[in-house]
Amino acid sequence: MDLDAVTKQSALHAKPDGLTLQYGTAGFRTKAEHLDHVMFRMGLLAVLRSKQTKATIGVMVTASHNPEEDNGVKLVDPLGEMLAPSWEEHATCLANAEEPDLPRVLVDIGEKAAVNLHQDAFVVIGRDTRPSSEKLSQSVIDGVTVLGGQFHDYGLLTTPQLHYMVYCRNTSGQYGKATIEGYYQKLSTAFVELTKQAFCSGDDQRTLKVDCANGIGALKLREMKHYFSQRLSVQLFNDGTKGKLNHLCGADFVKSHQKPPQGIEMKSNERCCSFDGDADRIVYYYHDADGQFHLVDGDKIAALISGFLKEPLLEIGDSLSLGVVQTAYANGSSTRYLEEVMKVPVYCTKTGVKHLHHKAQEFDIGVYFEANGHGTVLFSKAAEMKIKQLAKELEEDKKRKAAKMLENVIDLFNQVADRQVISTTDAERQAVKPPGLQEAINELVKKYRLSRAFVRPSGTEDIVRVYAEADSQENADSLAYEVSLAVFQLAGGIGERPQPGF
Repeated sequence: MDLDAVTKQSALHAKPDGLTLQYGTAGFRTKAEHLDHVMFRMGLLAVLRSKQTKATIGVMVTASHNPEEDNGVKLVDPLGEMLAPSWEEHATCLANAEEPDLPRVLVDIGEKAAVNLHQDAFVVIGRDTRPSSEKLSQSVIDGVTVLGGQFHDYGLLTTPQLHYMVYCRNTSGQYGKATIEGYYQKLSTAFVELTKQAFCSGDDQRTLKVDCANGIGALKLREMKHYFSQRLSVQLFNDGTKGKLNHLCGADFVKSHQKPPQGIEMKSNERCCSFDGDADRIVYYYHDADGQFHLVDGDKIAALISGFLKEPLLEIGDSLSLGVVQTAYANGSSTRYLEEVMKVPVYCTKTGVKHLHHKAQEFDIGVYFEANGHGTVLFSKAAEMKIKQLAKELEEDKKRKAAKMLENVIDLFNQVADRQVISTTDAERQAVKPPGLQEAINELVKKYRLSRAFVRPSGTEDIVRVYAEADSQENADSLAYEVSLAVFQLAGGIGERPQPGF
């Protein structure tokens, strides 16, 4: 390593004094103006990780569902996974090193990780549509090049597209072509083949209204929709031509507020869905004939997919293992439905896709979705060989059974001075700090039937998320309010006190 060159280049991306950031499940996220030095240093780290793994590493510049003024960065490991936990620690140390200490920290990481500094390195980079993303992406490139790494800048990409590019490059093209066209062709072909076997009532042509959160999803879906068969009509809303990224729209808004986004008109029984800002979340929703809003969030998507896969497995008597992975914040009724009705094993992990992904890999077919719409299905080698046998049409009544779940769930947040005042255990279902908070929650839960409540600090903002469910919407609302009030009182809440009816 040419540490003198690193020091000289780092001075152009100087770290603000006293700023401390943590690499979490979503990488680094904060206000965009605080991230220049982080981007440069993640370029450095990506080169070291590439050398250590002898593989291509990805760097994605995005803050997902956060406001447009924020930005962030996350690294993608060789098989398209999240960065390994030990390297998350390296990322945090590197980002927080003061300028004079940067060369030493780089050397320490190289020694601890046994990096062969003579190994070639290759990094691929993508970014979302935020105004700050292009400049921050260039800072990543500066970090890559100063350590002698090679790179390919894909420019504007969704987060799933960058994961795809990394995986393709590290499997020598066996998974697919590491190009935008390759991505569109692979996914659209699979989608068209799958939907040939799906039941569809009404018109032969399916229509889907898509809220793109005024983000990168609009650009890429506009390109991709031409690859679909003529039986699918995709209509784009909140496509970035007006409106701010994630403002009153997007998957997080729809999930949190339990209502449609602004900028989209819905008629009864029209299929609608929302992406988030980097298009790695999706939730579906519709209005019934009475105008009632229905949300098909990640919990319900997981149940529908599991039902689609479970029946053919039973019909052919196959021994492939099927499992669903959830977090503590999954709707309890969806868990009961999966375990008691569908007889599918369900496992609970900590919040964060990386935890769900790791557990899902233990099954031949692993289904995981967070309620917010992050998720996917994983297939083992054995499952991939047999999967063509498994896609058969589900009857309409079974679809209705899979979708018929309790919707009495509330997901709120409280603003606090310091989110680190709260810490949790038991897959984030029990609060261990501050003292007295879990005891207060336990007493509140006793007041309502079929109820649960959890709290956890956000990984990206100084807010505390409050989750509550009960036997009715009214009781879920009341429990959520009372738990929010307890958080406000015991965890240093700031701003306006929680109010009934929020």
